[in-house]
Amino acid sequence: MTQAQELFEIAANQYRGELFGYCYRMLGSPHDAEDAVQETYLRAWRGYDGFQGRAALRTWLYRIATRACLHAMQRRTRRALPSGLGGPTADPTGPLAPRRAETTWVEPVSDAELDPATLVEARHTIRLAFIAALQHLPGRQRAVLVLRDVLMFRADEVADLLDTTTAAVNSALQRARAQLAKTAPLGYNLTEPADPLRRALLERYATAFENADITELVQILAEDAVLEMPPVPTWFRGRDHIARFLRTRLTQPGALRLVPITANGQAAYGLYVRGHGGVHRAHALQLLTIAPAGVARIDMIHDPTLFPRFGLPHLTPGKHSVD
Repeated sequence: MTQAQELFEIAANQYRGELFGYCYRMLGSPHDAEDAVQETYLRAWRGYDGFQGRAALRTWLYRIATRACLHAMQRRTRRALPSGLGGPTADPTGPLAPRRAETTWVEPVSDAELDPATLVEARHTIRLAFIAALQHLPGRQRAVLVLRDVLMFRADEVADLLDTTTAAVNSALQRARAQLAKTAPLGYNLTEPADPLRRALLERYATAFENADITELVQILAEDAVLEMPPVPTWFRGRDHIARFLRTRLTQPGALRLVPITANGQAAYGLYVRGHGGVHRAHALQLLTIAPAGVARIDMIHDPTLFPRFGLPHLTPGKHSVD
């Protein structure tokens, strides 16, 4: 390792967290984001001797990361949520649509993996619904929108980063904003109520869910709430539709248990289902979007393999509590 490469590692490590957040927004998966960041640092480490400070180190790293993300998009299908594939289900009591093995779904990320500044200054731009909306954009438009509207790069900086013109960046940003306005799922930019109302609402939600209390859940949900359940493509819009669906699933008090976590800057829970011997086993992750009118979105990710990423065990005997 050369002295220049040693200096690079010291200087570049301060940007690793924000680069991970950028790659996650671009790719919709923490696993893919990790791969892109690793590739970024490997390329930068190899090329640092020739870098010679021709640009700001941060900008240079974002240039490499953008190329890594765009290359990754060419190799993979677009990630999505069920609402990005079709309309809501009209009959909440009917059978669920079969899982789509060919579909790649947007994945949640633990708050512990994100740059703290992201959670303070741009929380709504890391919510799962916003990440899903970004995936509808072509790669370069996605990069322009995130770099300009989320990370606040100047237009000329983005132009240099993408090897294009400022006029092209401004045009791409305009198209990206227009497309995002059409495809963004309800709830990504809602303002959450302040504590203690938010904490009280979460406590009510967890208690009602564990007690299979549909009447209470109806009071907690916003009228136009959305429930999505990847990898099941069926999804529901509207408090009444969600309540009718949950009545077919929440039938035994104590059968489900919620353990509070945080994901994508949102209140979230690990959902455990009671099985043999009364033991509750990992089942799904729930991410909630809280609005002044109540719970506006429930994103229920049926993938127990994600639990370790959030520090959750496979089995739990505990009860929920709101921190």
